[in-house]
Amino acid sequence: MSVFTININLKAQTRPQIPIKAVEPEGALSKKSKKAGKEGMISTDCVQGCRDFPPEDMRIRNFLFNSFRRVATSMGFEEYDAPVLESEELYIRKGGEEITQQMFNFVTKGGHRVALRPEMTPSLARLVLAKGKALSLPVKWYAIPQCWRYETITRGRRREHYQWNMDILGVKSVAAEAELITALCTCMQQLGLSSKDVGIKINSRKVLQTVLQTAGVPDESFAAVCVVVDKLEKVTREEMVVMLQEIGLEPKTIETILSTLSLRSIAEIAAVIGETHPAVEELVTCFKLIQAYGFGDWVLFDASVVRGLAYYTGIVFEGFDRAGKFRAICGGGRYDNLLSTYGASQAIPAAGFGFGDCVIMELLEDKKLIPPLPRAVDDVVIAFDESMRENAITVLQKLRQQGRVADIVMDKKKIGQAFGYADQRGAERAILIAPDEWVKGLVQVKMLRQGEGKTENKDTGEKGAPVPLDKL
Repeated sequence: MSVFTININLKAQTRPQIPIKAVEPEGALSKKSKKAGKEGMISTDCVQGCRDFPPEDMRIRNFLFNSFRRVATSMGFEEYDAPVLESEELYIRKGGEEITQQMFNFVTKGGHRVALRPEMTPSLARLVLAKGKALSLPVKWYAIPQCWRYETITRGRRREHYQWNMDILGVKSVAAEAELITALCTCMQQLGLSSKDVGIKINSRKVLQTVLQTAGVPDESFAAVCVVVDKLEKVTREEMVVMLQEIGLEPKTIETILSTLSLRSIAEIAAVIGETHPAVEELVTCFKLIQAYGFGDWVLFDASVVRGLAYYTGIVFEGFDRAGKFRAICGGGRYDNLLSTYGASQAIPAAGFGFGDCVIMELLEDKKLIPPLPRAVDDVVIAFDESMRENAITVLQKLRQQGRVADIVMDKKKIGQAFGYADQRGAERAILIAPDEWVKGLVQVKMLRQGEGKTENKDTGEKGAPVPLDKL
């Protein structure tokens, strides 16, 4: 394993001052909001572009996040986290990235310019740099952060979202990209999707960079071109030409770029930049490794994929649904120079991806792949009356110590209402603590989830059968 030294000096870096935009309410108030204002009640609407997660929606979110964690840990990745509030300076990079105009940024009472994180990779860079010599490479880390961007709300894009991030640092070869793409395919496969439903487009930023260098375009224009090219599926060819002209590209160069983006095989790219070009060799190797993982039918080459973030340096990839109903599912690539821009004394090879929660959930809903996720309650304990409450609590604790999910009817209710509560909670059993049975060391157990005969006890066949305490 290798170690590296770092020299953090963020203050020494120059950066443009980004104006702080006031966030104004957009659109007409909802009927609920208007009514709330008239009656002196608070609005029940959450902030525009954000989401509430009541328990039924939280179960769905956990279903997705559990899939993320299961895949990541099975592949040897470790989970990390960082504050949602970061220094604004962390996100100011060269290249004219749109992200700098989409930040929720403000000045604190102490005069510090901060922002809600729009993405996780800069926070990862900060954490890695802070570790310094204590961190041995390679590193395989993952996180599921909440990210914020002030942008137009469209299908599959909100102003806040959660994003599964996986990153590998310290690996120079495309083995890192192959491992990451395999993680994406594995997760989607476990969610019930197949290669007929989704695919991963793969390209290399080095292809477009070589084309631009050959055409005489200065290196400082490369990132800006990538930001424009990343909009290829969202704008017309004519609009793309206008945007590239605004960067300062000549018509002949623009035509070369657009013709290169239309190439759909590595062989065609090799014919343009040469079979021995590093980009071609890396792409060939990457596809071979993914084939070895068993996901060859999930991936394809697409020269139009460049990703909009300026820090990508090599192979880039993007998940998509083959029916074309949704925007990109996920994306990532290699970013070997990012940590150097933040003060690392030497370049640290790195690759990673971001996989948002919004589009994948829409796709799973469209494919009807979200399983039933009922409340997970095993037992509801019912005290016959208040004189039995302490005994009921004793039983409740016994069940919980066994690892069962147990609830208790806390208010005084009629027995019928109490059983109704247990049924509404989705409990497997309702356990009644009554005086006559209690003195005999028994409780009444009513089975609530036994198909046609819901209330039938598995052991005795009776309804609400007495069961010894030590057999619960």
